[in-house]
Amino acid sequence: MPARIIETQTAPLAAATVDPITLDILENALRNARVEMDATLFRTALSPGIREQGDAFPLIADRKGRMVVGQFGSFIDGFLRNYDGDIEEGDVILLNDPYSCEGAVSHINDQLVIVPVFRKGRLMAWAAMFGHMTDVGGKVPGSLPTDASTIFEEGFRLPPVKLYRKGALQADILKIAAHQSRMPEWYKADLHALVASCRVAARRVEEMCQRFGDEVFDAAVGELLARNHRAMKHLIGTQIGEAKVSFEDYLCDDGRGAGPFKIKCTMWREGERVILDFEGTDPQSSSSINFYMNENMFKMFFGIYMIMVFDPQVLFNDGFYDLVDVRIPEGSLLKPKFPAALSCRTHALGRIFDVLGALLGQKTPDFLCAAGFSSSPHLMFSGNTKQGDWFQLFQIGFGGIPGRPFGDGPDGHSLWPGFTNVPNEFLERYFPMRIERYETVPDSGGAGKFRGGNGILMSYRFLENGKISIHDDRWFVPPWGVNGGAPAARSHKLLERADGSRTPLPAKCDNIDVAPGDLLHFVTWGAGGWGDPLERDAALVALEVRRGLVSTEGAKAYGVVLDGTGEVDATATTAQREALRSSRPALTVFNRGPDLAALRESCLADTGLPAPTPPVWPGHVAV
Repeated sequence: MPARIIETQTAPLAAATVDPITLDILENALRNARVEMDATLFRTALSPGIREQGDAFPLIADRKGRMVVGQFGSFIDGFLRNYDGDIEEGDVILLNDPYSCEGAVSHINDQLVIVPVFRKGRLMAWAAMFGHMTDVGGKVPGSLPTDASTIFEEGFRLPPVKLYRKGALQADILKIAAHQSRMPEWYKADLHALVASCRVAARRVEEMCQRFGDEVFDAAVGELLARNHRAMKHLIGTQIGEAKVSFEDYLCDDGRGAGPFKIKCTMWREGERVILDFEGTDPQSSSSINFYMNENMFKMFFGIYMIMVFDPQVLFNDGFYDLVDVRIPEGSLLKPKFPAALSCRTHALGRIFDVLGALLGQKTPDFLCAAGFSSSPHLMFSGNTKQGDWFQLFQIGFGGIPGRPFGDGPDGHSLWPGFTNVPNEFLERYFPMRIERYETVPDSGGAGKFRGGNGILMSYRFLENGKISIHDDRWFVPPWGVNGGAPAARSHKLLERADGSRTPLPAKCDNIDVAPGDLLHFVTWGAGGWGDPLERDAALVALEVRRGLVSTEGAKAYGVVLDGTGEVDATATTAQREALRSSRPALTVFNRGPDLAALRESCLADTGLPAPTPPVWPGHVAV
């Protein structure tokens, strides 16, 4: 039974017109309120994942729950359809179970706070924020087990409950939730910070309504949604064709030795609507790499990508959702059936952006981006100090960003534009570790007219006994290049023991013992290149060699020859480029590098790890 919203003022709002200046003021006031939500959260939370890296996503929605400003799309729809209870003024809803909100949050570390914004007895808006908690219980520190087979192994699952009821804190709910965490003080601080950020948004909505009137605010929000609808209708009509285009990419493995796992999407337009059909995606995994993808979330991903590529001035919101039809097969990797494990879903989440870019660029290759969003590398490190105090780190790493039609991909940058790294000084101050190297990996970005972003090497020297967990991907299937650009280098992890022995580690592993003096080399993937490498500015290649972004050997991929001073030898470069053009095969739109069979054959020699074995499902044959 859907949620019941209790309003003491039931008269409908009167119609109102909004002049362009007022609309612009309210649009920017809402943008600023969203920024203020972030600032409140980051200055109040304690965990480095939220406080330092910004692993949280805000939302302000209209009365119907449609996102007006935010990033991940609306969390409200699925909640309202699945919450069997009343919603009243002063309530604050808390939940983290993806299966109870149709995947609005996609693993249980993400705690979602939802605040209905009432004014004079009438629901005027919604504010919401979710943030990644460092720990919510489960079988491993960090609550992200790579080998979980059900969600019950991943930690404390909370259905939608009232953390505040009519303004009163339900202290027992907070006590029970914090009790499940290995870091209860961080949990409580982060949760209060989520609530505070939503209350800031509610206060700003109240101020807007007070200044301009409830009717004008409501009409303005409606116009912002309608304006987005008009813009997206035009973009879909001009940029999406009626002919079907398909693309598939692969998650490397499931953390248990099986892989790769295919994600496939087909796109076409029917009239004004675009269809995105994931038929052909592999069935759900018995491990935790499943991604319970909310259809509205993917609609927002699609909209953001369309807007950023074709018209960055458009304010993205939920107004265009009726123009997008997302079809995800039940029981697939992207819509697993309960109680499938979900804790490692970030790899599929990142890969979705690579697939989206490939689909949207096939009609207009000049707008095509290479692969490189790919994943969200995690490192967890936990244990007890010599004094017996518990420490626990959750850190997100960054890989390369794809080469693009208008320039190089950034080196070692986050998939999410708002994320930042944890400062090394913070890590060394609060955790028993020393960061010995933090640098770009030369040549890891794919060569191209526009180079793919390089991956990053972080070398962690551990100073106490503890355990580490690693979550990453793109160690087996490389990020592909486009329009003649080359694939990028893959990720790898190497543990160098204090005694000098060296062990390659899988991209997904838990409970690896480390001791004082051990050194972890954590290397992330690069991103694919865009365009013919032989068209790259030779002087720029020379500059990047001097800066350590490209090696002297790597410059050969661009046909660039350097003299003894590191400057371009123009005559030799011209000759080298002509020789390379005449001897190479024809350039292709997508350059994936070796096929899967060749990757399996060379895997042990290339990576030090055995190749994943093809996954098996009853009645299904994997590639």
